[in-house]
Amino acid sequence: MDYARYQTLAITRRGEGGAVLDIQMRAQNGKLPTAGHDGHRELAEIWRDVSADDTVRCAVLRGEGMGFSGGGDLAMVEQMSTDDATRVRVWKEARDLVYNLVNCDKPIVSAMHGPAVGAGLVAGLLADISIASKSAKIVDGHTRLGVAAGDHAAIVWPLLCGMAKAKYYLLLCEPVSGEEAERIGLVSLAVEEAELLPRAYELADKLAAGSQSAIRFTKYALNNWLRLAGPSFDASLALEFMGFAGPDVREGVASLRERRAPRFS
Repeated sequence: MDYARYQTLAITRRGEGGAVLDIQMRAQNGKLPTAGHDGHRELAEIWRDVSADDTVRCAVLRGEGMGFSGGGDLAMVEQMSTDDATRVRVWKEARDLVYNLVNCDKPIVSAMHGPAVGAGLVAGLLADISIASKSAKIVDGHTRLGVAAGDHAAIVWPLLCGMAKAKYYLLLCEPVSGEEAERIGLVSLAVEEAELLPRAYELADKLAAGSQSAIRFTKYALNNWLRLAGPSFDASLALEFMGFAGPDVREGVASLRERRAPRFS
């Protein structure tokens, strides 16, 4: 498998026989990984390659720099709001990101530190084992931007933390610390930041050393709960992208650029 073609992901091998694929989302300007045109596409595509690579037994996803992920590039969001072709392309990528993660047969471990937002958060929470530093800041910022929470929320948040908590955090865009995320069941584990990567690698090595047929078949069976929610996810994603053609997203982007509260009509 040729992983050199990925430009926004730094991909290396570790563990016995290189069976663990380490996937790091590259930071932009030394700050946070953000999903621009290339980053969004590559984060959707990588899971097909992981699934097809017979030499990989487990993957670890992590962020570079100040946090796990910083959300979508605002220039791309603005282009989506004015150009239908861009909107349709990114919609397909957002759909593929979720379903490629769900259908990837290899176990995935995520290690989230600092801010965790946007497309990176999709992968972080859909990972089979999600680990967050206690100080991580998980935010689904869709309604703050002026669009529906559609890129993964409907398929997994109610299942992980229950409908009441899902509605509270998704409707209000309230941040969730890693420690609180573990308490409500949104992530698998919360650890001190210094322990984050060592713990992620420890669990990845354990998964890579286990019975691959047993682990992969168990993942497939459990992910049928997510497949059952596919129609709800598809509807939520359609509603999100319908919002990208509406007026509220323009105010949402402007407010983020100007660092002020949005004033939605």
